[in-house]
Amino acid sequence: MITTTIYSLNNRMPAARGVKRTASKSSAPAATAGPKNKKKRGTIQLDIPAAPKKRGRIFSCGQGDVGQLGLDEDVVETTKFKHVSALGDKIVDVCAGGMHTVALDGNGKVWTFGCNDEGALGRNTNGEKDEGTPKTVTLPRKAVAISAGDSHTAALLDNGDVYAWGAFRDSHGSMGLVVRGREGKACREPVRLGIGETAAAIASGGDHLVVLSTSGSVYTMGCGEQGQLGRLSQRSASRDARQGFSALLVPSKVTLKCGASRVWAGYHATFILDAAGEKVFAWGLNNYGQLGITGEKRKTAIFSPTECDAFNTGAVWSQLACGQHHSLALDAAGQVYALGRTEYGRLGLGEKTGDAEVLEPIPKLQNKKCICIAAGTCNSFAITDTGEVFAWGMGSEGQLGTGAAADVNEPTPTLAAAYQARPALVVSAGGQHAVLLLPEDEQPTEASPEPEPENATEEVEQEKEETEEKQQPEKEKEKTKGRQTKRQKKQEQDEEISSTSSAQASEVTEGKPQKVNGDEQKDTPMEVDETDKQEDKKVEEPQSEKNNEETEKKNDVTEKQNDKSEPEQEETKPDTMDTSSQETTDSDSKPMDSDEKQEQKEDMERDNDTEVNGTEEQTVENKMDTLIPSDNALTTSA
Repeated sequence: MITTTIYSLNNRMPAARGVKRTASKSSAPAATAGPKNKKKRGTIQLDIPAAPKKRGRIFSCGQGDVGQLGLDEDVVETTKFKHVSALGDKIVDVCAGGMHTVALDGNGKVWTFGCNDEGALGRNTNGEKDEGTPKTVTLPRKAVAISAGDSHTAALLDNGDVYAWGAFRDSHGSMGLVVRGREGKACREPVRLGIGETAAAIASGGDHLVVLSTSGSVYTMGCGEQGQLGRLSQRSASRDARQGFSALLVPSKVTLKCGASRVWAGYHATFILDAAGEKVFAWGLNNYGQLGITGEKRKTAIFSPTECDAFNTGAVWSQLACGQHHSLALDAAGQVYALGRTEYGRLGLGEKTGDAEVLEPIPKLQNKKCICIAAGTCNSFAITDTGEVFAWGMGSEGQLGTGAAADVNEPTPTLAAAYQARPALVVSAGGQHAVLLLPEDEQPTEASPEPEPENATEEVEQEKEETEEKQQPEKEKEKTKGRQTKRQKKQEQDEEISSTSSAQASEVTEGKPQKVNGDEQKDTPMEVDETDKQEDKKVEEPQSEKNNEETEKKNDVTEKQNDKSEPEQEETKPDTMDTSSQETTDSDSKPMDSDEKQEQKEDMERDNDTEVNGTEEQTVENKMDTLIPSDNALTTSA
């Protein structure tokens, strides 16, 4: 877990052994500045640090099954960093615990989200949804620093008080956080930890807490089974010892030969930098040599402060980081070194299979200048001065943010070029997830070497997609409305044409009863449809065989009509003649066969005994008009 860091006291290259080094201003970013050392000799005096000033956005990746990513409820795992939108861009620090995350905003408020089984969130929660939603913790004053372990959280307030909540655990299970009677009890809300003096820094390991006072004293509490408290013997470090929980859960001072200027806590270990900024001391689990304690002093567990040979080679260390079984070191020149267990590729040494007993430079970062490092349980991170973020080690849960759920044995970029304009502010690795703090004016297109529209640019793309989705129904409605309007107009036109055609047909035949072959033709409105066309074709069939008989009957019909309805013929004659004229001149009309007409005319001329020859011709034409209705005739009449 990343909790606090050890910073540079010298910007120069590492000095050779025996060469005197002078202190200078820290080269670390302001967001990670530690307490200021006012005195170089004698008793040390540290200031309460101010909260970081630079604000940014939190991005998370890895396992999120208990809400530790702070993302949507349905996001249980992601191999790429995604924006925790619920926190906006007001965050100044962030820390990943075992299964929860803690954030500090610019107003001094502490936010938590993730697993709350033992009270690590410091607030009452109602179900998993509430646990995964970032919410604030109630504290009496503004916080200036935060730290997180497996199941506990701590905050340093602006007056030097330390508050903590949650619980520690040992090999027997939960130890609680405070002593109640003879037992330990977990705290689901913040409680003040009294150390008898003002605190200047805090650091959380997996199951222990370290407090650095303004006088340079170091206090520890929590599990001590691996020696991480640095003040109890192996026998006394158990809850079953005579003092029991009182020796473990009450913050107590570690005996040091010198004051401390920096503190940092690993999973089962604690590191300090002495007041002069020259030597590193450590205690805790050392089964893979991760403390850098070698030779005769090397043991599986170190129960008291011991000088670290691997670190004390004359180098000036700006930061240390320690995971479960490995450690990282960043020198003043920006070079990163690794030490301890190599399994899962956590050391970043490539194909090297053996563990590292001395600090070894990480080859792929030798041409880079790094400004920040972080160690998770079995993985590692580094930020360069150009803004690149590299990750390596265990990545089976996507906690490296490389876009794949796979282990990596050497530093691999986790961010795209859009991040590299300026460096990230903070990176922190937890149990199976990692969190990143980016400046508020730096928005990523994708937290992966294979860019896709995610994270900040992904948000822009999502906003565009959401906007398009919102506009799509409106567009569809407009299209549908337009199509409906077109259909409606077309239907109205068709109805208008149909009604017009029907009216025209009615006008042609209205009030004109005629007799055909001796039968009376009733007044029936004519409709222009396929049936009429078929009847038209039938009427056009050759009539030559019956011409003689029809001619004789015509004369009789003509005589009767002349006697009975001579006035009516005079009224209808102009209309009938006009229709006939249109039929003979319109190219679309359907006249009878020319031979048949000629024969009929000859017959009529031959029998020209009637008194009114013009009337006979008119009658014939009336008959033809009745038998052969023309579409053009209807249109012309209209």
